[in-house]
Amino acid sequence: QVQLVESGGGLVQAGGSLRLSCAASGRTFSRYIMGWFRQAPGKEREFVARISWNGGSTYYADSATGRFTISRDNAKNTVYLQMNSLKPEDTAVYYCAARPEYKYEYEYWGQGTQVTVSS
Repeated sequence: QVQLVESGGGLVQAGGSLRLSCAASGRTFSRYIMGWFRQAPGKEREFVARISWNGGSTYYADSATGRFTISRDNAKNTVYLQMNSLKPEDTAVYYCAARPEYKYEYEYWGQGTQVTVSS
């Protein structure tokens, strides 16, 4: 069982930066692939980025490539999403999620943190 708690959201002007954190409970955090997703009002939840168990492999949605960086610190049971050059269209609730390497579906989800980018 993994419990996830996101933090770091807030209101920022376009062009600004935010760093989201996701703290995980459980001793098996390092065994999970971690991902960030987001959901804007009236839209479906969409994938943003993911990172392998050891941080050696990352993958980004086109919308995040070049602006966002996902990282993790297994010693702190935490995954991060550094977001730079933010745009109003990045406004959404951001969720972190965890899944075992052998599964495609994410099993555990956080409660989300709101990111609002003003123009």
